[in-house]
Amino acid sequence: MSEVYIYDAVRTPRGKGKTTGSLYEVRPIDLIATLLRALETRSSLPSDQVEDFLLGCVTPIGDQGYNVAKAGLLHAEWPHSIPALTLNRYCASGLETVNLAAAKIIAGQADLILAGGIESMSRVPMGSDGGALLFDPEVINKVAYVPQGISADLIATIEGFSREELDAFALSSHQKAAQAREQGYFQPSMIPVLDPNGLVILDHDESIRPATDLEQLGKLRPAFKRLGQDGFDALAISKYPEVLNIHHNHTAGNSSGIVDGASLIVLGSDRCQKEWGMKPRARILSSAVVSLDPTIMLTGPYPASQKALQKAGLQKEDIDLWEVNEAFASVVLKFMRDMDLHPEHVNVNGGAISMGHPLGATGAILVGTLLDELERRGLQRGLVTLCVGGGMGVATIIERV
Repeated sequence: MSEVYIYDAVRTPRGKGKTTGSLYEVRPIDLIATLLRALETRSSLPSDQVEDFLLGCVTPIGDQGYNVAKAGLLHAEWPHSIPALTLNRYCASGLETVNLAAAKIIAGQADLILAGGIESMSRVPMGSDGGALLFDPEVINKVAYVPQGISADLIATIEGFSREELDAFALSSHQKAAQAREQGYFQPSMIPVLDPNGLVILDHDESIRPATDLEQLGKLRPAFKRLGQDGFDALAISKYPEVLNIHHNHTAGNSSGIVDGASLIVLGSDRCQKEWGMKPRARILSSAVVSLDPTIMLTGPYPASQKALQKAGLQKEDIDLWEVNEAFASVVLKFMRDMDLHPEHVNVNGGAISMGHPLGATGAILVGTLLDELERRGLQRGLVTLCVGGGMGVATIIERV
């Protein structure tokens, strides 16, 4: 079996996912094309040798529909010979494309694959594609499927996380992200988005708020209390009757931000080094995907990470840095508690609470962020994990070479 190497990782800045956000004017295919063109120049990437293009997208309709991966390739004027696939594993879509690409390379089915994700949440709002788990009352009540914010509040209630703890974690995310941006830690992977005249539209993550403080965070209203009152609290409690009342402590301030963004990872076998002179930066050691209860939903990172560690023959002590998607503050706090991790090793440059969560792109963004930081610190191994809708969890372990 071939080893799988990461040869490069790039991403766009994350723009606020509103009509007033800087990337609202930019089509998803333009974000994809921006990264494809950058890879050709910075990686000495032989585009005519790429054997597949896997792209995550959670809301693949409208501007992101009709196989946006293939549309992006054609728009960027890449070779017509490259196939493309758009896939959806909810919030972990971007990481799952990396894992599927790695599996194809391990199996000897390909030597060079691009993987990543796209989400333009300003142009294609989350949930626009509908579905039974969003709009079919029979299915929702049958499986006790609740909005993720209710699940996050349920976790916080069961674990005993207070509003103050959630806000303190959110503040830390902004502080770390602001420092990382100021120090240029995101620059190795970040590709500015330009207009047709070559002028900069956005060259930094737009939603970081360096001036945020606990007083401001404490004034924000609970984001999911009304949903709970509309019947979702009762539905969740029917599955967790030991919970008498769900405390709604998650707000817009301690939950992930809605943003636009794209990401790409170049993965390949040894052949990329031997025949095309590409320089590997890391290898993928293992990956794992799990699925648990769809009501509490957001607890997948722990078992997925344990499974990935087992597959790699590693212990948690072998991991230098952890990237856990900050879908909600309670998700990361619970993960650190379950894994018994020190906060100084987790999300060291902030996360989705401060920088936003462009759904289909986030997983691959985290791979690039982790790799850059491992290189900057001279460390060896890192683990990326995300909670996923429906109770799933995905994890991937990388090691520098």
